[in-house]
Amino acid sequence: MIKHYNINIFGRVQGVGFRYNTRTKALELKIKGFVQNRADRSVYIEAEGEEDTLNEFLSWCNKGPSWARIIKLNYSESPLQNFTNFEIR
Repeated sequence: MIKHYNINIFGRVQGVGFRYNTRTKALELKIKGFVQNRADRSVYIEAEGEEDTLNEFLSWCNKGPSWARIIKLNYSESPLQNFTNFEIR
């Protein structure tokens, strides 16, 4: 079953290649959606995919690339947006 997650990641997540690496991981897992930096220095992701794959993606997001330091990750489920690719915004 395909699900849609809204993900907020806090910590040292900007200026460390987080968005680029997130896109790479999403493409590897066939996740659709987008990633963007927020003004509060967090990263926001909307991701759609199979539940098992999304859980694997969440696990990766909780670590991020080696330069990132995740303090907190929040996510919630919301209605599907039917994304067709994964992009950096």
